[in-house]
Amino acid sequence: MGTQIDWTAHFLALVPEISLVILIVAVLSYDRILPTGRRRRAGLLAAWGTFAILLLTVGVWLFLGHPDTAAPLQSSLLWGGMIRNDLVTLVFRVIALIAATITILISLDVGQLQRGEYFALLLTATIGFSLMAASSDMIMLFLALETASISLYVLAGFLTDKRRSVEAGMKYFIYGAFASAVMLYGFSLMYGLTGSSNIYDIASVLRGVPIPVNANAVLLLAGMMIIVGFGFKISAVPFHFWTPDVYEGAPAPVTGFVSTASKAAGFAVVLRVISAGMMGAPEAGNAWWSTLVAITVVTMTLGNVLAIFQSNIKRMLAYSSIAQAGYALIGLVALTPDGGGAALFYLLMYVVTNIAAFGVIVLVGRETGSDEMRDFYGLSRRSPYLALAMLFALLSLGGIPPTAGFFGKFFIFKAAVDADLWWLALIGVLNAFVGLYYYLTVVKYIYLYRSEDEAVRIPVSRAAQVALALSVFGILYLGVFANPAFEWTREAGQAFFPF
Repeated sequence: MGTQIDWTAHFLALVPEISLVILIVAVLSYDRILPTGRRRRAGLLAAWGTFAILLLTVGVWLFLGHPDTAAPLQSSLLWGGMIRNDLVTLVFRVIALIAATITILISLDVGQLQRGEYFALLLTATIGFSLMAASSDMIMLFLALETASISLYVLAGFLTDKRRSVEAGMKYFIYGAFASAVMLYGFSLMYGLTGSSNIYDIASVLRGVPIPVNANAVLLLAGMMIIVGFGFKISAVPFHFWTPDVYEGAPAPVTGFVSTASKAAGFAVVLRVISAGMMGAPEAGNAWWSTLVAITVVTMTLGNVLAIFQSNIKRMLAYSSIAQAGYALIGLVALTPDGGGAALFYLLMYVVTNIAAFGVIVLVGRETGSDEMRDFYGLSRRSPYLALAMLFALLSLGGIPPTAGFFGKFFIFKAAVDADLWWLALIGVLNAFVGLYYYLTVVKYIYLYRSEDEAVRIPVSRAAQVALALSVFGILYLGVFANPAFEWTREAGQAFFPF
């Protein structure tokens, strides 16, 4: 008799994605029956639905099955080994759903985005991110990646009456399609060398079979091509060139979503694939590791240096996000469970921090009509609460206590020192000081500069108030009670080392 399949476990592993599909159908159907002036209600349905799915996802984990990091690898592989239901999957699903919920709330009062199609695309991208985090097979990974990417291409160019938005969508599509094609060719080379498309089967084959010298070169080439695709997703140098233009041209809520949920999902895949690949093939892995270290250093440095010279706040945060990707990569190159856990904590911190910053940018930009730094002159007098939210976000990005960013950087740098990479931690610390310069420059504009319009108040809807309150709460909670969250992500980090 064949092995009996536990369909309950298979179903529970996909509860978030199934629920999101149902929510998409509900949002689109509800939007069709709403009068033109009340289409905002479709967004409310999407926000409440996404929040309910977040609670459902955590509830399934708490009450119906805790992903055990100590269990054998095969016990967490489901649907023919296409997905892996472990603690890493849970962490990244939570990150994606938090980002989607807050992004929808911020978008509710942006008139041009009050359309069912917009909210459906956000939810579709969230499905892609969730499946990217769960993927343990290259085929599933590529399908999930393209599900998310195509949705984001459309979202970036959603404001069809604005040239910059259309330009952002086209650039994102062209660059993204090229990166995906290169990565797919790398996947095909990897399949040709090992005869499998499962990430962990590939690692096992490479560990157990000596690789000829000529095949080792092809393996290294395949790894480099895969890094190109993932480097694009996380905005790592030299695959970062799309980031400033897309961040500037896309609608601000979409930019916040791309800079957080998309980057987190990209890191989920990078951490799984690269750690398994480097453990599976030590000879090629050494070359991959050296390449990643070089990318890490250049990404941190270039992102911070170029951010100094920006006058548009969305472009400044675009280069900032490049630098933040460099910090998170330190956790990857440490190749330890603590490093993986630190990277996961950093991404969790970054989601609530950057979405808070972009939430403020949405509200200020709606009032001023632009995204220039000068629009933030005297913000503390126009809207003290928006100024306070932006202050916490910028301090967190800069790594100042008692915000989440302080412990995010602390855990990352500590993991590097513990892995005997103290010099890499030192480079990270020096870059963090550079980042402080341009973050505090914006704080100076907000609190010390004056504006002719400072008597004009900036209206903030209740939905935006809730979104910013949740984000600021997350920044302060992860900054004051960091240890429980880090223990959770560190436990998840052990799943990156299944052999």
